[in-house]
Amino acid sequence: MKKLLTSAVAMLAIDQISKWLIVTRLDLLNKGEIDLFPPFLVFRMGWNRGINFGLFGGVGGADLTRWILTGVALAISAWVIVWVQRERPGAAGQIFAGILVGGALGNAADRVFFGAVRDFLNMSCCGIENPFVFNIADIGVFGGALGLVLFTSGKKTP
Repeated sequence: MKKLLTSAVAMLAIDQISKWLIVTRLDLLNKGEIDLFPPFLVFRMGWNRGINFGLFGGVGGADLTRWILTGVALAISAWVIVWVQRERPGAAGQIFAGILVGGALGNAADRVFFGAVRDFLNMSCCGIENPFVFNIADIGVFGGALGLVLFTSGKKTP
């Protein structure tokens, strides 16, 4: 359980610090876009009121969607923590569970404090322009879930 909590706190901190540095300190909020290594890595400001890629961002009232998605993130985080306590996956499973929880909490914090998730990463390659933006928390949610699928065998540790 300690590994889960440590990785969750680390992911949450990395996410929130990266958003503060890039959105606030680099003034991406006002600049809108900063070319870092175009087209491979561009900082582009985006406010996501939905789930991944802005899906469901316009469903119902914006405020209702904000609180529903915050509740879903908190419920999923609680479920993952309970699952880890019951199933006791190995170290990798606990770490990936923490990464998922930290990412979910990072985006939930944005919804609570800003009304939407602060997205800023845009990556394109090979002549294909990607119109979507994401953030470190999104990487944590996706990577944590993928890690749980790949590195948990269903066997309990003593």
